[in-house]
Amino acid sequence: MTHSTMSIISTDLVLLDVDAGADKEAVIGRLAVRLADSGRVSDGAALQEAAMAREAQSATGLPGGIAIPHCRSSAVTTPSIGFARLATKVDFGAPDGPADLVFLIAAPDGAGAEHMKLLSSLARALVRPDFVQSLRDAGSADDVVSLVDGVVNPEAAKPAAPSAAPEAVQAKSIVAITACPTGIAHTYMAADALKLAAERAGVSLTVETQGSSGSTPVSAETISGADAVIFATDVGVKDRQRFAGKPVIASGVKRAINEPDTMIAEAVAAADNPKAARVEGTAAAADSGAPAGGVGWGTRIRQILLTGVSYMIPFVAAGGLLIALGFLLAGYDIANSPDGAEQLAFGMNSLGSHIATTNTLTSLPAGGLTQYLGAVLFTLGGLAFMFLVPALAGYISFAIADRPGIAPGFTAGAVAVFVGGGFIGGIVGGLIAGFAALWISRWKVPQWFRGLMPVVIIPLVASLIVGLLMFLLLGRPLAAITSGLTNWLNGLTGASVILLGVILGLMMCFDLGGPVNKAAYAFATAGLNVADPASLRIMAAVMAAGMVPPLAMALATTIRPGLFSEPERENGRAAWLLGASFISEGAIPFAAADPLRVIPSMMAGGAVTGALIMAFDVTLKAPHGGIFVFFAIGNLGWFLVALAAGTAVGAFTVVGAKQFIRTASLAETSI
Repeated sequence: MTHSTMSIISTDLVLLDVDAGADKEAVIGRLAVRLADSGRVSDGAALQEAAMAREAQSATGLPGGIAIPHCRSSAVTTPSIGFARLATKVDFGAPDGPADLVFLIAAPDGAGAEHMKLLSSLARALVRPDFVQSLRDAGSADDVVSLVDGVVNPEAAKPAAPSAAPEAVQAKSIVAITACPTGIAHTYMAADALKLAAERAGVSLTVETQGSSGSTPVSAETISGADAVIFATDVGVKDRQRFAGKPVIASGVKRAINEPDTMIAEAVAAADNPKAARVEGTAAAADSGAPAGGVGWGTRIRQILLTGVSYMIPFVAAGGLLIALGFLLAGYDIANSPDGAEQLAFGMNSLGSHIATTNTLTSLPAGGLTQYLGAVLFTLGGLAFMFLVPALAGYISFAIADRPGIAPGFTAGAVAVFVGGGFIGGIVGGLIAGFAALWISRWKVPQWFRGLMPVVIIPLVASLIVGLLMFLLLGRPLAAITSGLTNWLNGLTGASVILLGVILGLMMCFDLGGPVNKAAYAFATAGLNVADPASLRIMAAVMAAGMVPPLAMALATTIRPGLFSEPERENGRAAWLLGASFISEGAIPFAAADPLRVIPSMMAGGAVTGALIMAFDVTLKAPHGGIFVFFAIGNLGWFLVALAAGTAVGAFTVVGAKQFIRTASLAETSI
């Protein structure tokens, strides 16, 4: 008997007690052929490729010998489920071993909601031991079809006695916070991964995505009803005190992308464990001094530093582009100081600042309205740039001590600029201010005095501590370190400067917007000075190398589209613009699906570009904008040559890697 074509599963999609191959690619290939033969899929190989791309993101094996590989593909014409009960178990990445029950869920490319409905309905049924045992005991394909139809298409199922027992169990409620430094890519990838894992586990999950792009806070009611909290962040959690007292599981954002099922399971376990780590009433760690939620001090310090970088980046982008527009309108001479005058930071005694403060719309300078507007934009950008180090220090302190740390942190950053400590001084000052504010917040004071602590006492005393330390002890050593680093960079020549370009290129392409990438970018932007050629070369190397990954993947999907799934090809088309705009995150979907082949290939391309930028003495006066700030690039022709060379190296390297590995693997699964 075969069900109607509208059914999600039919007997011709069921394989019972078969040997479908030695690995998951073979099993998926066998089921994909069945779906293609049934007319539900136009191209079985394309479906297999899309399912394997999904497998590369995270394992689909579930405890109990079950696997649910799934994907969306343009090759799918009808949402369908293929099922195989294997005679020989195959590993799908479940923690307790290989699987003998495999469901391949195939949804059309645009059917995201339908795909999720299928997946969640089936996943919830698979946590019921009686349903799983019924699949193992099924004597025919008809029995399997009836069982599966009953859970994924309950409206069409025959009326049956209510089975309230499994549903009577109260589902756990979890709140998750995801946040990467930019809030563009990793933040939402982690949120989606956790949502999908929660669906599989039958857990109620509410996610608040944080980052520099903003967020919609979870309601107090939802937090109050939550059994546990997940913090999957690379930066400090905003308003962490909202979750005070809740059991917490904490990690970096990438763990939520790679191991979402494990994190959901850990949160469920923590909810029932009275000894589980809990969120403190402030952003601080536990009273013991150890970071809460299982995060080590190495990860915690990384989160603290990335919080500062995250909040600094908007000042970089806005200020840098305003400066670049000022150059476009008024020329580079507006950055020069009057003869004999000392060059001040951020062009505050430059020709541009002089014109902006002394001329008006009715009293224009010799260069006319264009020069006046350019000078105003240049000065605005310089003023925005003045907040780089204070914002870095202020939000490093915020990540440690929450709001009471902001004022002493900004003060520490301002002192670092004043004494010449630069961004190194900002980092040191921010850490001191934050831990000072945290220490003061733990003072035992009378109840009547507590209201003054966060708004008066903590900012005052912490600012006093960090200010005195910076002026009396640390200011001159930090200034000497910064000056020495600047002089060393200015003195680099020949092979040394090329090696620096290689290192910066590798860092920019290693984690595509992650901590290493952000460290290289912060190093370049914090030291950017239009009067310092070395800093301009570093900025050019960093931006050009950061443009390589999305452009390389766009080129790779264009020259060898058959090596990529349809969603990847669509991402490739979008990556042209992302790469041209210097948004490295445009390559993240490719790296997440195939990190071992994509990331080394991108690093190779970035290293080539960084080296060529340094070798050709290319400079850049704007910290962002990609090819759209071409007017701020010195030696534009060589910039384009270096960018094209790195893009080509990255693209051909990843094509070669995919071609070499793919040839061997697909030969075994052609059925």
